[in-house]
Amino acid sequence: MGRGRKRGGRGGGGRGKQAKPDEYRTDLIEKSDMKNERFFAYYKAQKIVPQEEWEDFLEALRTPLPTTFRVAGSRQIAKSLNQTIKDVHVPLLSDVTFEDQKLPPPVQLPWYPDGLAWQFNISKKVLRKSPEFKKFHSFLVFETEVGNISRQEAVSMLPPLFLEVEPHHTVMDMCAAPGSKTAQLLEALHAQDTLTSTSIPSGLLVANDSDYKRTHLLIHQSARLPSPAFMVTNLDASNYPSIRLPAPSGASRKDQLLFDRILCDVPCSGDGTLRKNIGIWKHWQPNDGNGLHGLQLRILQRAMKMLKSDGRIVYSTCSINPVENEAVIAAALESNPEYHLVDVSSNLPELKRRPGMTSWRPTADKSISSTYDTYEAFIAANPQAAVSTKLTSGHWPPSNVHELNLERCMRIYPHLQDSGGFFVAVLERKSTELKTPAQARERKRMAENVEPLEPGTKKPRLESEPESSSIPVDLTTDIVDQPATDEGGGGGANGSGNGSGNGSFKEMPYTFLSPLDPTLLSCISRLRLTPEFPSSNVLVRNPEGDVVRSMYLTNDLIKQIILANDFTKIRLTAAGTKVFTKQEGGKGMEAQYRILGEGLPVVLPYTTSIITGKMSVLRHLVMSHYPLCTSFEESFRPVLDSLDLGCHIFRFPPGELDGASLTHDLLVPIWKSGVSVSLMVDKKAKNALSLRVFGVEVPPSMRDRKTNADGDKVALGGELVTTVELEGEAEAEVEMKGDETMLVDVEVSPEPERVVVQAL
Repeated sequence: MGRGRKRGGRGGGGRGKQAKPDEYRTDLIEKSDMKNERFFAYYKAQKIVPQEEWEDFLEALRTPLPTTFRVAGSRQIAKSLNQTIKDVHVPLLSDVTFEDQKLPPPVQLPWYPDGLAWQFNISKKVLRKSPEFKKFHSFLVFETEVGNISRQEAVSMLPPLFLEVEPHHTVMDMCAAPGSKTAQLLEALHAQDTLTSTSIPSGLLVANDSDYKRTHLLIHQSARLPSPAFMVTNLDASNYPSIRLPAPSGASRKDQLLFDRILCDVPCSGDGTLRKNIGIWKHWQPNDGNGLHGLQLRILQRAMKMLKSDGRIVYSTCSINPVENEAVIAAALESNPEYHLVDVSSNLPELKRRPGMTSWRPTADKSISSTYDTYEAFIAANPQAAVSTKLTSGHWPPSNVHELNLERCMRIYPHLQDSGGFFVAVLERKSTELKTPAQARERKRMAENVEPLEPGTKKPRLESEPESSSIPVDLTTDIVDQPATDEGGGGGANGSGNGSGNGSFKEMPYTFLSPLDPTLLSCISRLRLTPEFPSSNVLVRNPEGDVVRSMYLTNDLIKQIILANDFTKIRLTAAGTKVFTKQEGGKGMEAQYRILGEGLPVVLPYTTSIITGKMSVLRHLVMSHYPLCTSFEESFRPVLDSLDLGCHIFRFPPGELDGASLTHDLLVPIWKSGVSVSLMVDKKAKNALSLRVFGVEVPPSMRDRKTNADGDKVALGGELVTTVELEGEAEAEVEMKGDETMLVDVEVSPEPERVVVQAL
C-alpha cells in the first residue's frame, strides 16, 4: 500500500521537488480545485468504473475520508471493549448537535469480522470543540496508545483478513512499515491466547522493511502487541535472502525456511489515497505506475520463491492503476505457472468490490494520447523503445489474459462503501514436485528479466510446526542466498539505492542464556515462576551474553533461526519480546528483576503468585502516585504487608464501584517498596485504564508529579526513582523505568489455581 511521501504512495516513485506538508491538508484546498484532466482522461480510457458511476466515483474522491479504527482482535479485552463502545459511547454520541446540525455517531463496518471495526465522519473542528466527541476521541487515543485499538484506514484492514493466518503458520510481511497490517497479523498469530494457556504460538511473523529507521517504527508499534514469535529484518524485499534452519539430524546441509503466508503490500503510486493525500490531484501523471511495475513484480516473484506448497500470498496496493495491479499479477503468473488466483468472492460477503480488469492500455509518457492496445503496437510506433527499459511487454495484458482469471482480483473504489481506493489479489501455490534444475534456471532467468526503473525515477522505499516449515536446500531449489549489502535496498529497481535504510546496520547480536545461568535462575526464583517457564529461550543483546539490563523471550522457531543465521546477514533488528528488566539497588542491596508490562502476557501462564484486589484498590492505584501501604483500606493492608520487596502481579476481577464498571479480569505489574506500592505502567496506559473503567482521566496533578507518596524523586522522561526500605537499614534508591506498554486484560475465567494470596 502507498506510504504518504510525495504522491501518497509507498515511496511515491515520483520526480521533481519534494511536496510540502501543506499540500496534503484537506482544509487548504477547495473541492473545485480537486481536478486533474489527465487523471480523468486516463482512467476513463481504462474504464475502471461504468460510465454511469463515473460522477459518483469522482464525488467520493473529493470527499474527506472518514476516520476508521478497529478493536484489536486477539486481545482478550476486544469483545468487552467493543461492547463498551456500543453500549456506552455510541448512545452518548447519537443525539449530539454542533452548530445546529446533528452529528452522525460511529457505525460498525458491516464487512469486518465480529463487528470489531468502526467508522465515523466528524471534522477536526468538531473533535476539538464538541465535549462528547472530544471525550470519545480521548478514549480512542489512550486505547490506541496501549494497543487495544488500531486507528487504521478501512481498506488497509483487508489484506491480513484475506491472508487467513493461523497460530501455527510461518508468516512474512515483506514491506511492513509502518505496521498496521503487521499488528493484524500478530493478532491472528495470537488468536488462541487465553488467561491460562500459553501465549507462545508455534509459528512466527517476520516483518521486513528496507528502511532502517522505519524498522524501528515497526518495533515501537509491535510493542503494543508483544510476541515471542515476532522478528524484524531490514532488507531489500525484492532480493530477500534465504533464512536457514539447523540441519536435520544426520544431514550436513541446513534447511531453508519457507512460509505458509506472505503479505506483499508493495510500494505504489498511491493514487487510491486521493481522499487523504490531496496533493496527488496536483502531481499525478499517467505514467506514474510504469517505473514501479518492475519493482512490484520482483517483490512478488521473490515471495513466490519463499512460499510453501499450498501456501498463500496476498498482493495489495493502494493504487487503482492496472499497470501496478493486474499487470503485475499477470506477469508473475506467467513466470510461475504453479500459482493461481484464488476466488475469494464469498469471503467477507458484506464487502462491496469489483472484479479485476482484463484489459488496460498503458501510456508511454505524460501524454494521454500515447496509449497503445499492445506492446507490439507500441514498438511499431516507437522502434527506439525496443531497447529502452521504460516499458516492457509485462506492462500490457498477455495474450492469454483470459486464462489467468484476473477477474478474481478485487478492486475497491471509494464510492462503493465510503473508503479509499485499493487493490487485493490472493494467490496460492499448487502442490507440485520439486522442479528440475533446467526448470529452476528458466524460472530464474524469467524472474531476472525485469527491467529497472526508468532513468531519473525516484527510488521508492520498501517496506505450522517448525519441522514442516522448511525444505532441504538443493541446487534444484530456486532461491536467493546472498548477503544484503549496504547498497542492496528495496529502493532501486536493480537492488541498488538506500537499501540498508537510513544509516548503517548498528544492532547488537543476540545471545541465548544457559538455563543454568545464575542470574536467570535467581530472576525466575524471585519472580516465583514455575519450572515449565521456557528458560532456554531467554536471550540478551550483547556478544558476551552478559545479563546487563533486559532479557528477551522467543519461541522455539525463532531460536532456531537466530542460531542458524548470521544476524548481520539477515539484518535482524528485533526478535521476541522483552520480559524482564533489571532494577539496580543502592548500597548493600542486591539488584532485582521485574516483569515488564509488555512481557506479562507471555510470563503469566508460568506465574505461581497473583494477588487479587477489589475495585477500590484499583482506583487507589490509578488515581494516586505511589500510594503508601497505610493509605489502602484496612482489609487490604495485611496483604501488602505480607509481600516481599520487588515485583508482583495484581489481579482485579470484574466488579462495580460507584458507577464504575470493570467487565473483565485485569492484571497489572506492581512494585512493592518498603512503605509504598507502584503501578508499573506509564501515564498513557494509566489514563486509558482510568477512562475505560472509571470514566475520567487521571487528574493532572497526579499525572506529572515529581515525587511519589514516599517523597522519592520521579525522574524525567518516564523514569522514576523510588525508595526500597529494608528493616534496620538506611533508605536506598533504586531506579525504575516505567513501561511503555500495556496492561493485560483477560476474559472472565475460572479462578486460576496459582492465585495464592487473596484479599479479604
